[in-house]
Amino acid sequence: MPSRKKPLRPAEWPAAVIGMGLMGHSIAACLLAAGHPVTGVTRSAAQHRGTPARIRRLLREMAREGMLRRDPAKLMANFTLTEDYSRLAGCRIVLESIVEDIETKKAIYRAIEDVVPRTAIIGSNTSSIPLTLLQEGARHPDRFVGVHWDEPAHITCFMEIIMGRATAERFARQTLALAALWGKEPSLLRRDVRGFITNRISYAMFREACHLVDSGVCTFEDVDRSLRNDVGWWMPFAGPFRYMDLMGVEAYYRVMKDLLPELNKDPGIPPAIAKVVESGGKGIASGRGFYRYTKAEAEQWEREFLKFNYEIRKLTGKYSTRLKKIK
Repeated sequence: MPSRKKPLRPAEWPAAVIGMGLMGHSIAACLLAAGHPVTGVTRSAAQHRGTPARIRRLLREMAREGMLRRDPAKLMANFTLTEDYSRLAGCRIVLESIVEDIETKKAIYRAIEDVVPRTAIIGSNTSSIPLTLLQEGARHPDRFVGVHWDEPAHITCFMEIIMGRATAERFARQTLALAALWGKEPSLLRRDVRGFITNRISYAMFREACHLVDSGVCTFEDVDRSLRNDVGWWMPFAGPFRYMDLMGVEAYYRVMKDLLPELNKDPGIPPAIAKVVESGGKGIASGRGFYRYTKAEAEQWEREFLKFNYEIRKLTGKYSTRLKKIK
């Protein structure tokens, strides 16, 4: 009889997260919830004394929302915060989530490769730098993969696994298997392209949205309202290809002939977003973006967004389970 592959067990896969910012916290929470021992690495443990408490709060939140059945306090016993890269010696997967700067990331990779086993996976959460560039100069570039998360990383089902030019397929496949244990529905990019899948499609949409406002066709509110009640209505149920199947592909074929030539293709930053950023607007964080927010309004939008994430995960999970049965 053919031998069965041994299932991956998170407890046997010590993991590390490099960078304890907002996403580093939620990535660590996701890994702990899956059962990994996790080491968080930061430049200054003294400045991140509150990190364990923040991660514990995320785990309690997951338990409260029905995403976690284990005791958050017991899971936190598997978390270590350190500045010392030698503590990664036993890690089988290391996930980097730091500033988007090639040289800074490469310096981190050198420190990682000095201590981890040859078979350890090194993953980058970069959203804009091609993985192939990050592999250059690595001691073992074949074990580098892009692991693109979305915030809040401990809630969403999203994940993109990217193969750089030198990535060995076995490391990509291992990462895909681990991602499923993290509660993700990962997509595999077999070729390294800037922006991956979602960023390329999202930014095409953002550019057209800005163009419509800049052209005087409509307002920010009009764009948000239309997209929320059309694309936003069906997207959690079906991606674009499934949706075109449901609606009838021929209609899209006919519309594309006339519409695509008229869509905006300007490679420059749209005036609508340039005006916001260059005048100091950052969005909710500064109380001013495309909209204005009082402190109370900003806090309420953040609370509601978090609640929405939990609710949409439950809804999409319900339909995903049902639809898998008819594949």
